[in-house]
Amino acid sequence: MTALLEARHITKIFGGGLFDRSKTLALDDFSMAIGSDAASITAIVGESGSGKTTLARLLLGVTQPTQGSVLYNGRDLRQLAADESLHFLRDVQVIFQDPFEVYNPFYRVDHVLTTPIDYMRLATSRQEKWALIEEALQTVGLRPEETLGRYPHQLSGGQRQRVMIARALILKPRIILADEPVSMIDASLRATVLGSLQRLKEDFGISIVYITHDLTTAYQIADNIIVLYRGSVAEAGSVDLVVKTPKHPYTRLLVGSIPVPNPDHPWLAEAAPAFNKSRPNPQACKFVDRCPAAQRKCLDETPQLYQTDPHRAVACFLYAQAPALDTADMDSVFQSSVPTTRSAHA
Repeated sequence: MTALLEARHITKIFGGGLFDRSKTLALDDFSMAIGSDAASITAIVGESGSGKTTLARLLLGVTQPTQGSVLYNGRDLRQLAADESLHFLRDVQVIFQDPFEVYNPFYRVDHVLTTPIDYMRLATSRQEKWALIEEALQTVGLRPEETLGRYPHQLSGGQRQRVMIARALILKPRIILADEPVSMIDASLRATVLGSLQRLKEDFGISIVYITHDLTTAYQIADNIIVLYRGSVAEAGSVDLVVKTPKHPYTRLLVGSIPVPNPDHPWLAEAAPAFNKSRPNPQACKFVDRCPAAQRKCLDETPQLYQTDPHRAVACFLYAQAPALDTADMDSVFQSSVPTTRSAHA
């Protein structure tokens, strides 16, 4: 079955222009696919500079890959006809990180809700337009009478972000790219926004690509997870497996950095690297200069993905005895849809 949205061996390199010869590899031979059959939430996790936002921009088509292609219903985004582009804009929506900067402060919040309806011609009358808006606001837990008619600064960060979720919901998308949607929201409001995202999957069958640096929130709402490091996949698979029993040294570092509410629990510092040197070889493992378990082989070669479990793949020579997995087949370790047993309100 053709994937609804697919990244196929995409690589993105910035720089290298006429006046700037330096190059930055933001994403390296990355592949993933989002099917059209069962909705799921896939978390893309990594520290700053790992390539998360670059991936989101590539999937949206606002940035072009240096190599590889992004496909919508099997068609390259760069080759879509006008009607196909319109369907893509409706099927794939985005929720940005900053719930304030996406608004024009001179317009009431109504503007971000009416604009997509008018552009996509979703309503034939004024009454139908406002009925769509009120239904979407109520779905994300907002009262229309307390939200509409206000300016962005008159709403809290959580309310502004839920308005953006309502805006996406109006278009009845099939995929939502949520780029750090709760990172700039008070902790007390994060559960509400995460709960709204969960309901989009459970009640409306919308798949979500949840991009974050926060493993805790990724674990709360995601079915599957991809851990990125310097533009490459370190570990991927079921979120329960990856977070509870991490195998890649970098994933262990991320999990170990999560604060535990126990004063007697020691803070886990980053272990000393096995090799006290930077990467002398561009083909070396990207994590070798920080890895406490690095081998000599890691200085010379980039590890493949190895399928260590039915629902997990790890890019590390520690698991070289497991079957190798091509990056284009990485989705085979994902669970297409699983019952949600973790609560965003927990």
